[in-house]
Amino acid sequence: MTSATEPARTERARGRQPGAEPADSPRKRELLEAAYAYALANGLADLSLRPLAKAIGSSPRVLLFLFGSKEGLMRALLARARQDELAALAALGTRLEHATLADTGREVWAWLVAPSRRALLSLWLEGYARSLRGEPGPWERFAAETVDDWLALLAEAQPAARRRTRAGEAERTLLLAVLRGALLDVLATGDADRSTRAVERYLHTLIA
Repeated sequence: MTSATEPARTERARGRQPGAEPADSPRKRELLEAAYAYALANGLADLSLRPLAKAIGSSPRVLLFLFGSKEGLMRALLARARQDELAALAALGTRLEHATLADTGREVWAWLVAPSRRALLSLWLEGYARSLRGEPGPWERFAAETVDDWLALLAEAQPAARRRTRAGEAERTLLLAVLRGALLDVLATGDADRSTRAVERYLHTLIA
């Protein structure tokens, strides 16, 4: 016979507080969107439940009830950031269906460097950097999944025969490294023009 405390133990084992709401709900989605907007403005590294809850009109107790733990909320926020990333990739993929790798790189760079996306990209890079520690938790595999997502988009811009070769893999990997490095430069210095010239110089070297 299952004891009365067994469900609570199970919920704790899953990283959820006893009684936490496991399913999605309109209130949970509403608070997640508000928390995501807060994270875009303030980052995730020093996220504290009390100021977050106050800013979005909730309470730490409600957030813990809905998301199970602070880690559960962080995981939901990173998943929400990745949702934006995947939506962007899908839109770029549709628009660049017949583009060359160089043209794709150019469009991706234009998307990345747009001032309106600075907050989102800062949040992505924060999650990326934290995941490199290799610790279990909400950041785990965020960087690896992000790399895989962007490499898949660049692979679609390569001729099928080249895409399947080691040279093709190296080509798109190097392009992604150039774009990522240039983006870090822009976020650090704000000098988009200089970084754009560097990206353009590299794009001219790509095989059509």
